[in-house]
Amino acid sequence: MARRPLPRILTSGSAQLARSRELARTAADSATDVLHPLITVGRGLRKLAAMARTKWAATPKERRGPSLFSVAACVLVVALIPYGPLIALITVMAAAAWAGRVKVPVRTGPADAEIARLSALYEALVPYFSAEGDPAPLFAHGGEWSKALSAYEFDEDGRLTRLRMSYPAWFTDSEAASRDRIERLLHAKSGRGREYRFVWDEEGNTLLMSVLPALSTAIAAQPFVISPGETVLGFTDPDSVQRTVPVTASDGTEQAPPVVWRTGPRSTEPHLLVLGDPGSGTTTLLRSIALQALRHGDVLIVEGAGTGEFASFAGRPGVLGVECGPAGALSGLEWAAQETERRLIAANRARQAGQPAPEDTRRPLWILVDRPGTLGHLAAADGHMDPQELLQVPLRHGRAAQVTVVVAEQLDGAGALTETVRTHTRARVVLGPVPFDEVAAVLGAAPCTTPAGAVPPGRGYARLGTGEVLRIQVPATPDPYDDTTAEEHRRAVLDLLPPRDGESDGHAESGESGEDTASEARPALTKAAVAVPAEG
Repeated sequence: MARRPLPRILTSGSAQLARSRELARTAADSATDVLHPLITVGRGLRKLAAMARTKWAATPKERRGPSLFSVAACVLVVALIPYGPLIALITVMAAAAWAGRVKVPVRTGPADAEIARLSALYEALVPYFSAEGDPAPLFAHGGEWSKALSAYEFDEDGRLTRLRMSYPAWFTDSEAASRDRIERLLHAKSGRGREYRFVWDEEGNTLLMSVLPALSTAIAAQPFVISPGETVLGFTDPDSVQRTVPVTASDGTEQAPPVVWRTGPRSTEPHLLVLGDPGSGTTTLLRSIALQALRHGDVLIVEGAGTGEFASFAGRPGVLGVECGPAGALSGLEWAAQETERRLIAANRARQAGQPAPEDTRRPLWILVDRPGTLGHLAAADGHMDPQELLQVPLRHGRAAQVTVVVAEQLDGAGALTETVRTHTRARVVLGPVPFDEVAAVLGAAPCTTPAGAVPPGRGYARLGTGEVLRIQVPATPDPYDDTTAEEHRRAVLDLLPPRDGESDGHAESGESGEDTASEARPALTKAAVAVPAEG
């Protein structure tokens, strides 16, 4: 049996009803907006009338007559004075508008979800901060969490971003293992995927936990505003250093807190060691240091990997050589050792004669060595000495001779570093997602933060001598000859490089000629190193 279609009035009635409801809702909203002042005044008049009735009901009967007479006298006076009724009407309307306004409630305490999270955190801390026989336990199952947890802040997702916690005086806060257990618990209960900083106040028996914001990765290579003898290794948290420098980021100009490494005769840590996993940014940091060193000194680059990461530096003014093979590395480092000795002798003779040191001995000389372990392995296979042995003289006497050594190596090859390199490079940087025990072994102290799960290239920790362990983000300084390099980063690096002979500026290599220059420079570097100037 065929089904008959429904009448049109039944099929279209629901659509018409929906449109009618929408029109009615729109009209009601518009009327509410237009009549909002009248609604507010009416609500206020009701509140004022209710207050008057309450006041009249609370007035004793023997005082109602005089009160009514006083009100009538006031009304008469207002009616007789010029513009009195108008002023009275305006006053009543203003009082009604003030009384009828909608007050937004102000939250004075944590929400229910935040209270539940703080209570759960308090209960999780009870096994660590409770002891038998404590007459007044600060932490107890079912206790009041507000006595121990204070100064708390939450983000939009309801996760803790700041917490101040008090703990019993008998807790062994001087032991690293005890502090580590509490920090791991707070990290797990407050939310993973973020970095937390813990500040222990042993004198006041308090612990301050705060969430660290991610370091900016928008800062690229650029001429930093620093003094001669200073090098910007990267940028850190604003409260970790007492200095800022203007930088140009992707979103404009801003003030950023730098990690400044000071070199020269008065430097306490004249040499630097950089360690990290593959792809963590160790070569990027060396490239950034080389660009800054070329502003006031000469640079000798020794590349052990032989991948041509420093091809853009070859043939530049101030670049004494870019060595990529064992033979070139040995000759370059041998010249560096002899140059260090020559500078020491010349400066000593000038001081004995009562004269200032010669100008060529005061110009800084930078020796940048990338992956020396690979060079040592290749040199041993050819029956030659380890190139690291030639770094003894620059490392031991480089500070007096204005010679600075920077060594970069991967963590899996750190065992190939010689004892001299490890001893004289007390300014250190560790890049990449490295476990904290390895970070502490390299830097000599563990960071006061929790480890991050995933970090961008150039992210790590730095410690200059016996100073504080700082978070660091290396400025983006990629290889300008790499095809995957962003155009703005490639131009930034080329602009900082001194122009070669016949070039007006770094833009001569930008555009389509960049790939051709790269393809021509890389084979030349892998086959034979750039010539190193002779001694003296």
